[in-house]
Amino acid sequence: MRVHAILNRDGGTLRTLDLDLLSAQIRDEFALHGHEIEVEEVGGGEVEDAIGRQSGRADLDVLLVGGGDGTVSEAAGAVAGGRIALGLLPAGTMNLFARSLHIPLSLEEAVRSLATGRVVEVDIASVNGRYFVHQFAVGVHARMVRTREKLDYGSRLGKMWASVKAVGAAVRALPVVDLSIEIDGRNENVRTPAVAISNNIYGDGHLPYADDPQAGRLGIYLMRSTDRAAVLKLTIDMMRGAWKASQALSVAEADLIRIRYHGRKRHDRAVMDGELHDLDEVSEVRIHPRGLRVLVPDEAPLR
Repeated sequence: MRVHAILNRDGGTLRTLDLDLLSAQIRDEFALHGHEIEVEEVGGGEVEDAIGRQSGRADLDVLLVGGGDGTVSEAAGAVAGGRIALGLLPAGTMNLFARSLHIPLSLEEAVRSLATGRVVEVDIASVNGRYFVHQFAVGVHARMVRTREKLDYGSRLGKMWASVKAVGAAVRALPVVDLSIEIDGRNENVRTPAVAISNNIYGDGHLPYADDPQAGRLGIYLMRSTDRAAVLKLTIDMMRGAWKASQALSVAEADLIRIRYHGRKRHDRAVMDGELHDLDEVSEVRIHPRGLRVLVPDEAPLR
């Protein structure tokens, strides 16, 4: 295969690593297994242009990216629906999509497993035509990210601690949003602290990621309580995979979800794959079954 790797030196855990050493490991491992490999190191402000250039190539088989959630999401959106496969190195905080794809969380092991990997097709979702690989959320999650972005952190552990503090702050100043939600044609008006939509339903007993990235269904998680203690408990339960037993949460699966937002403030009121976005008056969320080609380890249980 012909592979081009883009490493975001400002993204995720890569900002603290020796990128020259990582680049050499990528080149050596992929070349060892007969692939043509190019490695490009870019700054955060250059990532979008680099991905745009490489995703338009007719001679490329795999676009391999390393960085945080934003880098992975940007690359996935650029190659979705096309012939180029996405390869990802787990350099984010939680690496939830990498976990769904059974990619080892150690960068060294991930490079080795992907160099001997294979290409499969998995699902991707979109909001008003903009792709995401993990989750789209409105409400307390957006407030949490807005709060976290105001805090200083220089490492993965620092970001995790900033996230803990941001959760506490968001729950104390709990937002409540008025929404009209249409799930596969069924309508409901809700007043809720949070709603999240995932690219396939989350699995049990672990961090919130999909066990089956080829199931072809959106998951929607609607918080029914406005009690701060209940919201905090549910947030913790979601992170440890114990959400199914919560009476404060309703869960459904769908192919198409429309959310109509009745509030006035739209700037940075939504989160997509960990990044803040403005919230449209109407958000149309769709699942695109097998819409993304990905490079996975040969032993991954994906077909």
